[in-house]
Amino acid sequence: MHQVIATLLGVPAGWLLAAVALLVFAEDALFVGFVVPGETAAVVAGAAASLGRASLPVVLVVVAAAAVLGDSVGYLVGRRLGPRLLQARPLRRHAAGLEKGRDLVERRGGAAVFLGRFTAFLRAVTPALAGAARMPYRRFLPWNLLGGLTWATAAVLVGYAAGASFARAAQTLGRDSALVALAVVAVAGTVVAVRRHRSSRPARHDG
Repeated sequence: MHQVIATLLGVPAGWLLAAVALLVFAEDALFVGFVVPGETAAVVAGAAASLGRASLPVVLVVVAAAAVLGDSVGYLVGRRLGPRLLQARPLRRHAAGLEKGRDLVERRGGAAVFLGRFTAFLRAVTPALAGAARMPYRRFLPWNLLGGLTWATAAVLVGYAAGASFARAAQTLGRDSALVALAVVAVAGTVVAVRRHRSSRPARHDG
């Protein structure tokens, strides 16, 4: 892994951003978060910006866009495959994790999309589970945007703050990302509360 990180930091900025975007996108769109280091790639991109090899605003936009698009593709795949998704060969040995993710979606609804973003395995499968559960996309998208933007900003800025110590930063973020989620749950709750307060129409059943 250290060799991969060193290689990424040594390539031109355009190639670096393309590689980071692909890793972040694939982590969510292809359910391979337990193999593809999307979070590590985001931290490396932040470190590259700190070392002057890339623009910080561009890195933030690229990582956030890749995260949101990856989740959206994962959602669409889950909606297309439905319950068959749980029988996919690569996921069979992760039955316990899938059950945990499905339970989170059932209990938390759209908020599960946000919360799942901060755990590696759930980040990879929650969008697809939301699609398989037929969660309306209009409910999925706002939480996807909030989670993707929050996660991308946190990961990139950790790498940026760490600079040359990016490897240690990646390990720290992987261990403490759940704490980041808890720190911003208040923001998510405020968004929902304001939205409900402004709504004057009777609640409709999502179909």
